[in-house]
Amino acid sequence: MAARTRTPNEALARLMAEAGVGNAQLARRVNAVGAELGVTTYYDKTAVSHWLAGSVPKPEARPAVTEALSRLLGRPVTAAELAWPAQGPAGPGAGGGRDAAGEVADLSRADMDPSRRSVLGAGMFAAALGVPRFEDFADRAESVAAGRTVRIGTSDVETVRLMTDKIADILDEIGAGHARPMAAAFLTNTVTPYLRADGSEQVRKGMLAAASDLVYLTGWMAMFEEQQGLGQRYYHQALALAGSAQDHVTYCRTLRGMSLQASHLGYGPKALELADAAAEAAPAAGPRLVAFLRGQQAAAASMTGDRRTALARLRETESALSRADDRRDAVGGYDQAAFHFHEAHVMWWLGDREGSVNALRRSNHARSPQERQGRLHALGVIADRQMQMRHIEAATQTWTEFLDLHATLSSTRGDEHLKTLRKGMAGYRRVPGVADLLARAADVARLKAA
Repeated sequence: MAARTRTPNEALARLMAEAGVGNAQLARRVNAVGAELGVTTYYDKTAVSHWLAGSVPKPEARPAVTEALSRLLGRPVTAAELAWPAQGPAGPGAGGGRDAAGEVADLSRADMDPSRRSVLGAGMFAAALGVPRFEDFADRAESVAAGRTVRIGTSDVETVRLMTDKIADILDEIGAGHARPMAAAFLTNTVTPYLRADGSEQVRKGMLAAASDLVYLTGWMAMFEEQQGLGQRYYHQALALAGSAQDHVTYCRTLRGMSLQASHLGYGPKALELADAAAEAAPAAGPRLVAFLRGQQAAAASMTGDRRTALARLRETESALSRADDRRDAVGGYDQAAFHFHEAHVMWWLGDREGSVNALRRSNHARSPQERQGRLHALGVIADRQMQMRHIEAATQTWTEFLDLHATLSSTRGDEHLKTLRKGMAGYRRVPGVADLLARAADVARLKAA
């Protein structure tokens, strides 16, 4: 029998040439990304030669290859672009015909189990994932209602909304490390049975909308705790529930959260695509929601180098916020502190570094005392930017303020800032105050590790 011939993978060769990497370099990148994903690979230059010749990596390794190429190129790369079969398991939100309640139950049950949480959190953010449409989810309400066993009323809907607000308060005051396990447990033990329960059409849609808010918040916490793949999965379940509830507000709010996640990870064009999709999906909106969406559009546009659009969106954000009342929503709220944070992001990407730091200071000045986690993150960003500008004495003062707060919070993002402090300030020990700062940072790190 004649030997089977393979077609050389010209697409892979083009992408490698565009990225300027050789076989050995790509193999090392894939192995590193595979470790993040929880897939152990030992690829070397020979394996890449085989791929170029037409062989295909094992299904569980393909996401590591496409993500490695995405990072090298600064844009999404898909399996289809490489002429490979779909990348193993379905992506976030791909229910395969399963109901949304079951998908939320599986996700939250795994998240509340400490023995499984580290594995669940190892999933990667999928840069190549498409932007879902509201219509894709809008007809799923009937499947969510399948298997109803009890009856719910308006008081049950209010219970979910009240718990969501309380969890948001805990997040602000003591950090996502404490708040997210509570959210996952409540989703598993209370919300999932409610989603399968009987009730009037109005109550059932109200429950779907309330659940989507909580799932969105849980995804936001996972994203903030640097568990990006997990956060993305929660976001897609929030979209599914919001679509089933015909809740355009939560749907566009979640798309905006996904844009924030993409911008945090450095995917400017994807962040802009998601932010624009959120604005397009929004209903006739009040000024606060307009500001909420326009601010993220401004931030994303600045990352693409579109100065005119970024500044125009920022002006629209400020104008809309000036017309809003002074109410602060626990979930998905937008206020002066959030506006100044977006302002700082735009300024930094457009080259006004000093202006960016000043805007971050304004953000923390406007921030509610209860928003301690947001204040901690802003302090970490300020200090990091001061270091980049070589304003070491100012950075020392900001890092000291950061340490005072971080010692009282459970925050993975705070832990990442702490690593930045220790690495970035190590070369400035001779500057007055830096040696003492580093000693205290080491003490805080030991306390966090205990």
